[in-house]
Order: sequence, then structure tokens, then C-alpha cells
Amino acid sequence: MKFSKDEILFLFAIFLFGITLMLLIFKFINIPQKITEIVPSKPWQIESIDTMKYSRDQARTGLNNPTYTNEVNKQVAAIAATGANYIAIDTPYDDEFAPILKLWVHAARVNGLHVWFRGNWAGWEGWFNYPSINEATHISKTQQFILENKNLFQNGDIFTACPECENGLKLNPGDPQQVASFRQFLISENSVEKKAFASIDKNVAVNYISMNADVARAVMDKQTTQELGGIVVIDHYVQTPEQLANDVADIAQQTGGKVVLGEFGAPIPDLQGTMTEKQQKDWIEDALQLLSVDKNLIGVNYWVNEGGSTALWRLDGTPKPAVSVITSFYKN
Repeated sequence: MKFSKDEILFLFAIFLFGITLMLLIFKFINIPQKITEIVPSKPWQIESIDTMKYSRDQARTGLNNPTYTNEVNKQVAAIAATGANYIAIDTPYDDEFAPILKLWVHAARVNGLHVWFRGNWAGWEGWFNYPSINEATHISKTQQFILENKNLFQNGDIFTACPECENGLKLNPGDPQQVASFRQFLISENSVEKKAFASIDKNVAVNYISMNADVARAVMDKQTTQELGGIVVIDHYVQTPEQLANDVADIAQQTGGKVVLGEFGAPIPDLQGTMTEKQQKDWIEDALQLLSVDKNLIGVNYWVNEGGSTALWRLDGTPKPAVSVITSFYKN
């Protein structure tokens, strides 16, 4: 087909008009130049790893062991490398163990970690052959410890004066009278601790009172949960990841509070039998995946870093495969 000169000029004019119109559209319509990536929030406010087998069980031997300091520094650095924002330190609060507690806390600060103090008075459960103490003594000693150790704490730390406190009392969760008395003890001590930290001008949480799940179901009714700041902390070991997730959801619903796993881990031989390192990794991965979608779970503390059947690191300090799983969640 052959176009005349006038037709060619007409088509060229239409072409120029189209180009001009497109340029105007691009000029006046706001087209974003960069899509902002949405970064998912961390699954839990508290992402912690526990050190009980060394910070508590070896506290006395560590006093006279020249290699203990290096071991502490190595373990704390390894925990920090996972992306954890807390380290749970279980050293007793008695004067004998003060150098060990300060050693662990110093290592935590060097590595940028908050501390979850999960020790106790050795006499509460008879650790290291200490004589037994009662509830009133426990409260008064705890108050004094806080007031005399201002420099030990930082804002954002957690202080648990009596983890699994029911053990020292040999509490029967089925006895209503014992349960009522236990509730009052927890509430009274929590109040004293809050006032003590306020007096030294430290913002430290004191209502992370860990207990076994069966005790929590008996003790932490909705009223008690609210009086203790709406937090329920359970130390809980179960056979399957599904059961762990279901129990967390049930306790949150029953108590009306937010839940923290004060202890969890695998394998516990009596529950899960023996596991290969890969089976341990898979169990932990399944558990964390299920737990990560429950908005009522605000914190997790994996038990333990080294020395137990659930350990994340071998005795020579090398990481098991499960460390990579913990890291993938904690560094999210």
C-alpha cells in the first residue's frame, strides 16, 4: 500500500502526539522507584539459651579451676553468635558463688547479651549441701541481694528469684490449700522484688516465674496471672513438637496470659528416647516452626547449651546441627 505525502504527515503527527502523551503520564503519575522490603519481626521478644550445666552445676568447682574463665567466655560467645538476645545464667545467689555469677554476667555484657538470672538460693532445694531456708528467709535474702548488687543488673534483664519454686516446697498441685499458700508467696516475693529494683533505678522484669506445666495449670488462674503481670513461664519437656505447641496454646487460653517457655529441649531420653544429631535438629526445627506462629508465646529459653542430653554443642565445644536451626530462628 502506498501512502500520500499528506497521509504520512498525518501518521507522523499521531506518533508524536502519542510519545508526548506518554511522557506526560510518566511525569505526573508517581511511580515508585524502589519497593521497600518487608522485614519480618522476630518470632519472640526473648530468645535465650540456658547454661545450667556449667553456670550452676559447676559453680563450686569453677571457683578454683583456672580454665573455667576461658570456658565461660567461649560458651557465651557461641551463644551470642546464634542471635540470642538473652542468656540464662543459673548460678546460685549465695555469697560463695558471687565470683562465678559476676564472671558469667561480665561475659554476657561483653557479648551484648541481656541476662535472664535463673539462679536461686542454694538452701531452697539443698544445692551444694546448703541448709534449708523457708519462704520468709527467701524473700528477705532476695531483697537484700538486689539492693546490694546494683551493678550486676542492666535495664532489660530478667530476674527469677526462684525457678521451679515448687520443688523446694514439694508442692502438691492437687492440694487447694497448698496452692493458695504458694500463690500468695509468689505474689508477695514479686512485690518485694519490684520495689527493690525500683529503689536501685533498674528496669528489670521479675514476673518470669518459671514452673512446671502441671503446676502452672493449678496455680496460675486468671486472677493470679494478672497479679503477676500477665506472664506465665513454663519449663516443659514433652514427646512431640505438636504436643509442645498445643500445651502452650492451652495454657495461654486457660490463664489469659502470655506464655514463655522457660525451658524446653530434646532429647529427653525418658520422653523421646535416644536421638541422632539429625533427629535432634529436626525435632527442634519442627517445634520452633510450630511455636513461631503462636502470638501468645513471647519468649523461649532453650535448655541447655552444653553438658546435657539436650545440648546444642558437643563437649569439645563444636556445634551440633541443631545450632544452625536455633540460629535461623534467633537471627530472623
